[in-house]
Amino acid sequence: MFYSDERLALFIDGANLHAATKLLEFEIDFKLFHEEFSKYGKLLRAYYYTALMENDEHSGIKPLVDWLSYNGFTMVTKPAKEFIDSQGSRKIKGNMDIELTVDAMELAPHVDHIILFSGDGDFRSMVESVQRQGVRVTVVSTTRSQPPMIADELRRQCDNFIELDALRKAIGRSSRK
Repeated sequence: MFYSDERLALFIDGANLHAATKLLEFEIDFKLFHEEFSKYGKLLRAYYYTALMENDEHSGIKPLVDWLSYNGFTMVTKPAKEFIDSQGSRKIKGNMDIELTVDAMELAPHVDHIILFSGDGDFRSMVESVQRQGVRVTVVSTTRSQPPMIADELRRQCDNFIELDALRKAIGRSSRK
């Protein structure tokens, strides 16, 4: 499903990928991740999208964001918004769908294949749009979680689907210390 001369771009919905790996009970080693997907073709860009809490220096995602930004990933971040819902619970909102979609559509004329790491059905229209521009789209998510993390409409629209759990050995963090 990949050609060695293809120009590739990775679009990683950080929150969605994190939720999927958590449900599958494994962690990604992003060094192995980058090495693995570099084998699939000519990797032009690897974008990672995530919202960050302002003034939260102790955030668990901060070390990952720093490491990724120094190791071949283009970080796209924005401040998360905190609010209290109608039940009085503290909620955090930080949707990056628009940023990812705009970047994918802008980069589409320069790549042959986009690999989207998200199961969010909101990306179906973006996938359809870049396909009309001649770009193939592979989606990486999971059907092995309860509930499945891949929206049916996104899976039907993409050219290829890769089960995230099948990548566990290639990109999973070793439990050895």
